[in-house]
Amino acid sequence: MVTPWKSLPAFLLLVVGGGLLIGALTAPGAWFAALHKPTFNPPNWLFAPVWTVLYVLIAVAGWRVGSRRRGRRAASLVPGLWWLQLGLNFLWSPVFFAAHRIDVALGVIALLLLSIIGFIVAAWHQDKVAALLFAPYALWVAFALALNAAFYRLNGAG
Repeated sequence: MVTPWKSLPAFLLLVVGGGLLIGALTAPGAWFAALHKPTFNPPNWLFAPVWTVLYVLIAVAGWRVGSRRRGRRAASLVPGLWWLQLGLNFLWSPVFFAAHRIDVALGVIALLLLSIIGFIVAAWHQDKVAALLFAPYALWVAFALALNAAFYRLNGAG
């Protein structure tokens, strides 16, 4: 059973609103502009629309699994993995853009990707749609991990 529709706006506000707020508070500045960029670095304008779409998908997936209460261990693990990925997601920007810690951000994003994959695997038996909603997110974060690693290689530990 999926959470009642009335809780979907709360998930959207939390995820999309939280992501946009963190993005605004930790916007790339002069420090980021001065970094050596890898050749595959996307244009800056691409990040906001991509993350907005991903945040909607994350919110809907969280909403779908939010009310699942089955006795199985995997089912109880799914909401925890959802919250873990959200915390790691929201942590990355302040670590990278505000603290200028490319090395620590690389660890955060690696853990983020593992938590996303863990969510997909654990959610698959509970809610295949929620698991599939995380597929584009996993692909983007895998790309972002490679990008973060390239920034580290080109610029050092910050």
